Amino acid sequence: MNYTPVIGLEVHVELKTKSKMFCGCSADYFGKEPNTHTCPVCLGLPGALPVPNKKAIEWCVMIGLALNCTTPLFSKFDRKNYFYPDLPKGYQISQYDQPLCINGFITLSNGKKIRIRRVHMEEDTGKLTHVGNESLIDFNRSGVPLVEIVTEPDFESSIEVVEYLKKLQQIVRFLGVSNADMEKGDMRLEPNISLKMTNELPKYKVEVKNINSFRFVGKAIEYEIKRQTEILDRGDMPEQETRGWNDEKNITVSQRSKEEAHDYRYFPEPDLPPIRFTEDQISDIRNRIPELPDEKLARFQKEYQLNKSQAVILTETKEIADYFEKTVKPGKVDPIQIANYIINKKIDINKVSSEEVIAQVAGKTSGIIADEGELGKLVKEAIDENPKAVADFKSGKENALQVLIGAVMKKTAGKADAEKARKILTKLLKRGLFPAFKVR
Repeated sequence: MNYTPVIGLEVHVELKTKSKMFCGCSADYFGKEPNTHTCPVCLGLPGALPVPNKKAIEWCVMIGLALNCTTPLFSKFDRKNYFYPDLPKGYQISQYDQPLCINGFITLSNGKKIRIRRVHMEEDTGKLTHVGNESLIDFNRSGVPLVEIVTEPDFESSIEVVEYLKKLQQIVRFLGVSNADMEKGDMRLEPNISLKMTNELPKYKVEVKNINSFRFVGKAIEYEIKRQTEILDRGDMPEQETRGWNDEKNITVSQRSKEEAHDYRYFPEPDLPPIRFTEDQISDIRNRIPELPDEKLARFQKEYQLNKSQAVILTETKEIADYFEKTVKPGKVDPIQIANYIINKKIDINKVSSEEVIAQVAGKTSGIIADEGELGKLVKEAIDENPKAVADFKSGKENALQVLIGAVMKKTAGKADAEKARKILTKLLKRGLFPAFKVR
């Protein structure tokens, strides 16, 4: 039978604040000696009281605004109650019914909007390491600021999920609030997967926890679609459960039955006052948002006349984008030539200075014929001397353009600016502005 996948996502992003969410311990825990970045608050000792991290709350709001969310002026923290060895207090300080940000979206390349239900603030748990029959607990991560981003079940394929996740990671990195390094656990992915036959949502969902790569999340979704299809084809209903991803066997494995919200017995955190914003405070945070990836992509195409594939590569990270603009700024070399050089030579921006790139590109372009008037004359000569190529182009053979560009390059001993020659040729040929000729 035919089923439609119904997929939602929960993504956890660790913020790179200096201190933890509710205490003064360093949040720089990765690779440190276990249980050395702890205090009575993040160990959940009796009598220790939390103090919220203002920077973390502002960064959470910034993420929400960058994801087109609405930010209510009132929010609060809640206790999420469950017992697990990596949760020292027996509850997690999180948010339930009044999160910091709601109702946002990310637009995919095909124009589809993925709705974001909520962006909320919570504290991370400790880390369990299983060795043989023993489980070791490191509380260095306990209490690190953690932002959870929850979508509506709008995805219908693993391809859409991976594109969304890459865009989300890029936005968070452009904001400078997280490294979003999945190998270090800065960004953890949890898809919820179901299958439906009608327009009604399925009566179950399967969550796959703590996946740490785009490739694995795609594989986990594909595996679950196949596994659930087989169950439904037998006339059974998949169990509502939480599963884990086994990257050695490329399968998901059952962990526990999936909890509902009432299982966590949420109630307002009594040790923390509610959060009240003013419109001016929200505006101030909004004004601190830098140029985001989609905005930068559009500007690079318009301002520097780059094609989309060039602009996509040069805006992949903020560091590459800044490097490109620093190289272009002196105005000594054409931006398109700089873009091509950085992309084609796969320049290591940490090892090659922008001045070196300018010198290299300028050296390669010395003696290049780039004057449009001179190039125009050469192009018209090439058109007049190659009537068959012109006729081929008019009949729809686009590769005939290369013959004409080759003729221009031959006339100039390879010194013509090929890109400008291409533009002039295309303009003249498509408008029919070329000398009269007879096909020989």
